[in-house]
Amino acid sequence: MRPHIAVIDDDDKITSLLRRSLAFEGYEVSTAQDGTEGLKLLSQRQADLIVLDVMMPKMDGWEVCRRLREAGITSPVLLLTAKDEVQDRVKGLDLGADDYLVKPFALEELMARVRALLRRRPEKAEESAQFRYDDLVLDVDGRETIRGDRRVELTAKEFDLLHLFLQNPKRVLSRDQIMEKIWGYDYSGESNVLEVYIAMLRQKLEEQGEKRLIQTVRGAGYVLKGDS
Repeated sequence: MRPHIAVIDDDDKITSLLRRSLAFEGYEVSTAQDGTEGLKLLSQRQADLIVLDVMMPKMDGWEVCRRLREAGITSPVLLLTAKDEVQDRVKGLDLGADDYLVKPFALEELMARVRALLRRRPEKAEESAQFRYDDLVLDVDGRETIRGDRRVELTAKEFDLLHLFLQNPKRVLSRDQIMEKIWGYDYSGESNVLEVYIAMLRQKLEEQGEKRLIQTVRGAGYVLKGDS
């Protein structure tokens, strides 16, 4: 069965371009012209991937993403944004988006992002797996994270990233290793999505002044260890 991709964008030229290009690559494509129409589309039929514009009439992409995640729709979301500011990217990622691409974009890069997001499938979790490190507990089955005596609310991607670190405690993971495992990228781009996610994950894990567990190893990558 061909992967189904939903494109939600109010720009007719972009919608038409993506419809033709994605169909040419063998994907089944549905389109919507605004956020309200997009939510209706996705409530009627599940998509394997959602390409979602941020700036739209009636309902913007951030709100659409928020409502999708609240409704339990876990399909990967690729945000298209005209703003390349950190706070805008963080906002989208924090609402549950999986990746972002700044307009104007190269079609080849968008296709690479689409392939990477579709290729990545959640691996089967270990039976009743629970990971512990220091005062941090991650319950794979329940998708729950506990730091000390408080629950930490993580997005799906943040959870997967923390899971990877907990599977490899005290082991330095390179940027390329993390990108390949979590995002499935098979190319080296300029995207700083990993750095944004590391920053958000640290902020949530250290919200009440807890010590830092995810350390930066300059020139090498990141490592989960208790000493700074």
